[in-house]
Amino acid sequence: MPKAWSDKDERQYEHIKESAKERGRSESAAKELAARTVNQQRREEGRAESDQSRATGNPNSPLEERTKEELYNRAKELDIDGRSQMDKDELIAAIRKH
Repeated sequence: MPKAWSDKDERQYEHIKESAKERGRSESAAKELAARTVNQQRREEGRAESDQSRATGNPNSPLEERTKEELYNRAKELDIDGRSQMDKDELIAAIRKH
C-alpha cells in the first residue's frame, strides 16, 4: 500500500482484498484489484498525485470497448510513435498492427 494512503484508504484496501479472496481470486489478483479500486477512488476525489489513470483496460475486452485513455496507455506500453496525435480508431488500428 502506498504511503500516501489514508487510514480509510488502507481499510478499504483490506476489505476489498479480503472480499476478492473470498470470491476465489488469488492473493496477487486480490491485491491488484484492491489497489486499483482505492487508487481510482482517490483520483476521482482529487487526492491522487496524478488525475490520470495508467490503466490499459481489461485485456479480455475488445479494443473498441476500451476508453481512448486506456488505448493511449496501451500504445505507450507498446512504444507506438505518434500516439498522442491519434484518435480512438487510429489507436485501435495501431495497436492491432503492432
